Amino acid sequence: MKVIGITQARIGSSRFPGKILQVSCGKTILEYHLERIRKSKLVDQWILATTHEPEAIQLCEIAQKLSIQSYRGSTEDVLDRFYQSVKEAKPDFIVRVTSDCPLIDDELIDLTIDYCIINKLSYLYNAQESSLPDGMDVEVFSFASLEDAWLNASLASDREHVTPFIRRKHYNESVLPTYPKEWKEFSKLRITLDEPAD
Repeated sequence: MKVIGITQARIGSSRFPGKILQVSCGKTILEYHLERIRKSKLVDQWILATTHEPEAIQLCEIAQKLSIQSYRGSTEDVLDRFYQSVKEAKPDFIVRVTSDCPLIDDELIDLTIDYCIINKLSYLYNAQESSLPDGMDVEVFSFASLEDAWLNASLASDREHVTPFIRRKHYNESVLPTYPKEWKEFSKLRITLDEPAD
């Protein structure tokens, strides 16, 4: 079973340009994020999927420093960027996270992968029930589902956000993970970096 994780990252942001290059306690937000995701025990390889924006070379340099491969692709068609980054490897499953989540939990990543594989799902989103803080989102889907979306998704929103086409197609097949009831109190927390106020 081959699992490749992809974290998407870009410099441009309408609300907070360059947000993942912000520095806190001597490290960029991107460094915190990459250090945390690579602790996952079930992901065989991580890829930083970024853009052809000239400044994105800084993101690739950070990834290289942490021994993480990077791929540069379309700014708008993120679905194509994801597909192109893994099409040669053809993994069984792909994990999708976003680089503006510096405190994402590696154990939660592995829990989501394990749950998806055990239940033989084509797609799983760990936060559909809003039981987790914003910033802990993980999606796991099969390579076949990604390829299907890449070939057939035509809406701009489907291509910009990667998984809406997959989610619609496989939503009824999903078995939603249940979390301990006491976790619910944490669902109102926001630990993602979307705008300067964060």
